Amino acid sequence: MVRNILITGGAGYIGSHTAEILIKNKKKVYIVDNLSTGFKKLIIKKTKFFKTDILKKDKINKIINQNNIDSVIHLAAVLSVGESERNPGKYNRINFDGTKKLLAAIKNTKVKNFIFSSTCAVYKDGFTKVTEKTKVDPTSVYGKTKLKCEKIIKNFCKKNKLNYGILRYFNVAGASASGKIGQINKGDQLFKNLSLEVQKKKPIFKIYGTKYKTKDGTCIRDYMHVTDLSVTHIKSLEYINNNSKSITLNCGYGKGYSVLDIVKIFKKIKKNLTINITAKRKGDVESVYADTRKLKKILKIKMQYNNISKILKSSIKWESIVKNRN
Repeated sequence: MVRNILITGGAGYIGSHTAEILIKNKKKVYIVDNLSTGFKKLIIKKTKFFKTDILKKDKINKIINQNNIDSVIHLAAVLSVGESERNPGKYNRINFDGTKKLLAAIKNTKVKNFIFSSTCAVYKDGFTKVTEKTKVDPTSVYGKTKLKCEKIIKNFCKKNKLNYGILRYFNVAGASASGKIGQINKGDQLFKNLSLEVQKKKPIFKIYGTKYKTKDGTCIRDYMHVTDLSVTHIKSLEYINNNSKSITLNCGYGKGYSVLDIVKIFKKIKKNLTINITAKRKGDVESVYADTRKLKKILKIKMQYNNISKILKSSIKWESIVKNRN
């Protein structure tokens, strides 16, 4: 049975959602986060928090041993495609070296299960609907670091007889129904940026490129609500533990929306939105969405938030809550 779970990056957007659900399910949750991109106010009560870095192997090893950790959900990472192109050294150090150090800290402990947050950015550009067997050949530095992590995780877990779950995220959006957890980091993420613009009298939204070979010239993505993604982590952990099997899964809803599709939905809410067209970003994939047959077959999850308007409204509600708190 899974009892003691360590979440790296547990003070972040996805980590805090996952921790909230695990605590409701009466699990003991331990969080490691250096708070460089995470936030102390997102840390869920009843979890035990350690402010430290995954690069500090001995500290992580001590936390694992002293708390009888049996499962690790590894979310700590930097994840902006654009920034990864400008600062590849940072992405290799945090994403790849950090994962390598974390695995070294796990060696010869009681950890039996390892869940890793990967990305659809590992797939070769040019494939629209991707299965877990679609060719991997990342365009961005970010995708390259995640693919390198996948490879060392697989090798480590096979060698040390651990179960692994590699979850390839598509695009994550939305906020918790409780209103307590949402996206704080600004970054350059579609739903976050649009939801912030709602708060302004004269909202302006930037679209990066309109000359892609898609139906309307803008990028196409698969958007998944953060709560459904968090449940997917937990169900994946239960599956690999109960079946002593390792899995790689696409995490999305299996439908692609263009940037303009989302903007049109948003304009129904905020009619005076001004759109600025700018150059496309280096590293951005043209069109990608998930084939989710494997996810549905293995985990049998009933997705609660598979509705693009519902996701957008939860994001807007969160930004309104944050504004009123401030």
